[in-house]
Amino acid sequence: MPKINLDTVSDIHVEAARVQQQIKDYLGLRTSDLMFEYSLVDGKTKLDLITINPRHNQSFLFHSETGAEKVDALRKMWDYVQNYKEKENSYTIQWVTKSDSELHTSYFRAGNILEALEKLYYGRDRNTITVFSVVLNPVS
Repeated sequence: MPKINLDTVSDIHVEAARVQQQIKDYLGLRTSDLMFEYSLVDGKTKLDLITINPRHNQSFLFHSETGAEKVDALRKMWDYVQNYKEKENSYTIQWVTKSDSELHTSYFRAGNILEALEKLYYGRDRNTITVFSVVLNPVS
């Protein structure tokens, strides 16, 4: 049975916490408005960064990254967060939920309209949201 170096394990957790904090600070979000969701996909670690809008209490996918392990995925997410505004288009989506009649406006960065809609629909039944418009915002 291989021995596990506990110092290395704790260092990995410390590094993961440090990078997560860097991402939160860079985005200017409170801990309650950002979730790091990890899963295993084909033997690799997938990280979904999820934002929670406190105004209408809905969550959306900010971005996904895949890495060899947790810290690798976090470092890739950190690289993305620092550069996403230059690399992706900005979209405005207007929508309502079936349980609420209030029109909401959300903003997404994505490579194309379909990616923006995927971020809106992340983790929910598509039949629970009606989209009224998707607009590609002008480059500023």
